[in-house]
Formats: sequence, C-alpha cells, structure tokens
Amino acid sequence: MTNPTKKLGVIVGVDGSISQVGMYSMSNDSQLLWYGDILTGPKIGAFLTINQNDVKIIATVSSEKVVDQQNTVRSIEFDNRFHKDSINRVIILKTKGVIEENKFQITSQYVPMVGNEVTLTTKEELDLIFGLEPGEDSIYIGKSLLEGQPINIPINKFFASHIGIFGNTGSGKSNTLHKVYLELFKSRYRDEILDCSQFFVIDFNGEYISKNTFELDANNKQIFEIDTRSAKSGQKMPIKKSYLFDPDILAILFDARPATQVPFLRKAINVWNDRKFNGESIAKFVTGTIKKILTSGDAASADAKDNWISVAKQYVTDDTLFEPLSSLGYHSKYESYIYENSGKQYITQKAALTNETIEFLKINDIMASLAESFNNADEISKLKMHLEFQKVHQSAWNSTSIQYLNPLFNRIDSSFTSLSRVIEVVQDVSDKFKPMNIVSLVHANPEITRLIPMLLSKMVYDEQKSDVAGDAVNKTKHLVIDEAHNILNSEYRNNGDDWQDYRLSIFEEIIKEGRKFGFYLTLSSQRPADISPTIMSQVHNYLIHRLVNEKDLQMLENTMPTLDKSSYQMIPSLGKGEAIITGSSMQVPVFVKVDKEKTNRPKSDDILLTKLWTNIDLP
Repeated sequence: MTNPTKKLGVIVGVDGSISQVGMYSMSNDSQLLWYGDILTGPKIGAFLTINQNDVKIIATVSSEKVVDQQNTVRSIEFDNRFHKDSINRVIILKTKGVIEENKFQITSQYVPMVGNEVTLTTKEELDLIFGLEPGEDSIYIGKSLLEGQPINIPINKFFASHIGIFGNTGSGKSNTLHKVYLELFKSRYRDEILDCSQFFVIDFNGEYISKNTFELDANNKQIFEIDTRSAKSGQKMPIKKSYLFDPDILAILFDARPATQVPFLRKAINVWNDRKFNGESIAKFVTGTIKKILTSGDAASADAKDNWISVAKQYVTDDTLFEPLSSLGYHSKYESYIYENSGKQYITQKAALTNETIEFLKINDIMASLAESFNNADEISKLKMHLEFQKVHQSAWNSTSIQYLNPLFNRIDSSFTSLSRVIEVVQDVSDKFKPMNIVSLVHANPEITRLIPMLLSKMVYDEQKSDVAGDAVNKTKHLVIDEAHNILNSEYRNNGDDWQDYRLSIFEEIIKEGRKFGFYLTLSSQRPADISPTIMSQVHNYLIHRLVNEKDLQMLENTMPTLDKSSYQMIPSLGKGEAIITGSSMQVPVFVKVDKEKTNRPKSDDILLTKLWTNIDLP
C-alpha cells in the first residue's frame, strides 16, 4: 500500500508556469520525517508536487512570503492589530515537469489550476525526477544538495556531447573534471572504452600528472611533460609532419609579416612539400642555386655568392672546401666570375659550368657533405636547412630583399630551438598515443604553450574525421582542455592577432562539426566569459561551480537555455564542491555535492599556509 502524502497547501493563483500556494500551516521545517523517509521541507529550491487528478505536476519553490489577511501595511493600527491567525504563508512555485504513468517528463501539456492541492514530493517521486530511463547506463557523481538523493549522470547523453565545467579558483572544478572521467573508467565498460576511445587532456598547471590519476596504469596512460625551461629536455610530443610543416602554422609560429615574409614562407614550404627532399636531392637542388648565381653575371645580387657560402658552411664540417668558391673574383667589364687555374679562367654567363670548373670549385664534394648532413639531421633541422637555402635562393635575384627576411630568420632560429626540444616529427601517429594521454604544459614557455594544444587538437581531430567520414563511428576521441580560457580567449579576435584568429577557427570547427565524427570536447575554465561565444554556444552539458564575476554569469545566462532564473541566482552562493548540473543529459537542473576522492585526485588542493610554515626548518 502506498503511503499517504503530506498535504501542505492549495494553489490560490496561477500565472503561466508560476503558481502561488496558500499554505495550510505556518510551519517551515527544513526537513520532515514522513513514513521513514527524510524529505526536504518547502524551502527555496525544494521540489513540491501539485496534484491534478492522476497527474503530478512537479515544481520547485522560487520564493516565499507572508500575507496579512486582515490588515494592510497602510493601516495606522497595523502593529497593534497583529494576530497570528491573520497571517498566512504563501510560497511561489515554478513548474518543472509532470509525473504521468510513473514517468517524469518535461511538458507543457499540464499546468497548475486554482484549487489543486500541493504535497511534499515523496522519495519515489524524487527517484523518478532524478532517475534515468529504464536500462540507461550511468555513473554516480554525488548527492543532491537539498534532498540528499544520489545523482547519476547518463553515460550516453553526457559523454557523447561537448561538456563545460566552470567555476572560480578553489570551487572544485578540477576535482569534478577528474571525478566524471574517473567514474567513467570505473564503469563496467572500462575495457571497451580503453579499446575504442582515446582521451587527450591538455593540462596547463600539471594537476593531472600523478601516477594514479583516472585509475589508469602506464599501459593505458601516457604523460607528456613538455619542458622548455630546464636544461634537461622534457618528453617530446609526436606531431605528424604534415601538420607542423604547414605554411599557415609556420607563418603564425614565426610571426611572419604578411607583405614580404608570408609569401616567402608559402613558396618555400610549397617547394618542400612538392619535392619531398632526401639528402641527395636537396644537395643537388641547393648546389644548383650556387651554379646559377655564378652564371648569372650582374643579374644576381652582389652578395648572393657569399650568402650561399655562409649558409652552406653551417652544414659542411670541412671549411677548406669553400676556399676556391670564396676566392672567386668578379670582372665587372665582362660581368663574369674568374679564377686562376693554369691561367685566368672565366665562368661564362648563361652557360652551364664546365666539369673543370665544378671540380676546381669542389662543388661535388660540398654537395656530398650537404647530403650527409641532411640525412643525419632530425626533421625540424632538415626544414630549417631548406628555409636557409630558400632565403638565399629567393633573394639572389632581388625578387625578395634579404633585409626583410633576416628578422624572420631570427625568430625561426628561436622557434626551432624550442620546437626541437618538445616535438618529435613523425610520418604516422597511429601507434604513438595510448587510451589516455595527458599533456602537461606547466614547464613550457608561452610560445610552445599556445602551439602544442592547437597542433595536437587539429591533428587528432583531422585523423578522427578522416577515419570515420562516411562510415559508422566505431571509435571516439575526447579532448579535455583544463583552463580553457588560456587558448580560447576571443578578446583579440579581429584585432590583427592572426595566431588567435587561426586557433579559434580550428576549435570552432571542432566544436561545431566534431560531434558527428565522434569527437567530443570538454572545457574547464574559471573565466567562461573569456571563451569564444561561438564555442560556448555549442556546449551541451554544464557543471557549474561557484562563479561571482558578472561577465561570467552573464555569459552562462546567455548560453544555457536549460538553466532557470532561480537556479542561476544560486551560482554565486555555491560552496566548495557544490555544482549545478544542467543540459541535455539532465531533465531538470540539479544541485549536487560532487564527491571528493580522498587519495586519487588532481594536484589542486588549497595550500595550508600554517601547516607549511610550522614545518620550516629554522636555522
């Protein structure tokens, strides 16, 4: 037999989804014991049930007040005529949904009517509100704040979506991010998840690099600690060659100027990609440049020969090979280079060098040494060698002024020095990553910090898109970006920041198109207002911790249609670890206290200064 419900009052006014309830009693207990169950009393945010025949309309308390039935505040005798029987308690309800045929659903089919009785929402009704569809798999996240009900998140609706986790520093968002994925890996689908899906965590603060994070061992988890600051090089990130050696990426990385330097880079990279150099072919190509310089007369710039020698010396160990080239004279009358070899010899204009001249200038020996140097270099050094010779080639006939290219090469030297320490350029990345991959950037310089997330994200997304396009999705990729405002800030868009524009366009494509290809994004940030509105508008599920900044709150209000006003107003007063879960995975916004793992959690705990100071060794 079903237990009777606790009757609280009756509907006395209806205005759309807002109802006024005249309470039978002035009692306002925060909790009520009802047939063995502890139920939440009619306080702000609590659920109440409006009974309408066989339908139960579920509503939440949005405000409450008292009404004097006998007097008004305008009465001069108001205070003297007060009597307890003249005061009635009125609460205001906001309709959330209905329970019909033992199932909770969001619908506008039923609305409260004057005269409907209001009762406490029972334990069974709460189970239906917070519950899942029959047979729906879920993970446990914590308990609801007011009702103490266990809150489970449906796996399919939540993880097959873009997720936003937002909250001020110290509000518990790092613990929440770790908790939701930890519970996913602890589910009964663990083995299949590790087999069919890959996860990439961009960790700016080094919070997720502990040995036991996500309860995954070294067989299933790989940590890339990107380090550009210490003498000892950190672990290198594998990047597919085609993604790094892209003219758009390099133009932004080198901060190339649009008028002169970008065209140079595009032309140089196109030559690189078309010719697919090996040591022998690039050595033949670049020695072809010096041969052409020598046979161009005054068509070539005066310093072209010396510029070529200066670059070649960087890659040839025997400097004596360049003595004949360096000693070449120039006869201005005949506009030809000359050298002494059994008499004065002229290098004829617009004619190929003779075998005798090639042998005298030791060009074949230089070519062999260049080929060896190229073959022994890593991919980044190979590209740098090509760019150095391209600078000479494109400036030798004054088509490009070398003075405009020299500042670019100062930046190239700096960038390639950092890149070579943190990036491993590979042809294929299919075997380079494990199911869980954590990229720690806490020890990376700003240049690498902004490059690595973009390169990795674009590469992984394009690989996933290529693998599943036109076919059924049989594997998924999940990209998790902690402190997402660091790289998704839209403040400088359209202000001449090419880097920011390009990076945002990549992530906006990912969040708009990724879902159809099985690519899902999770963003965690303490400043949601700084993130591109286009990206924020595509987030499907939110876990909102405490936020107090007006801009952040306004951003959430504009991008979360599932969050009602009363829930929105509670965000600034949420405690540590408390959050609102809302979005497509939850039928109604849920206030939850996220469970905190005692040992296995991110390195984001507050520092206890008094404990630190008491452990200082005094001299």
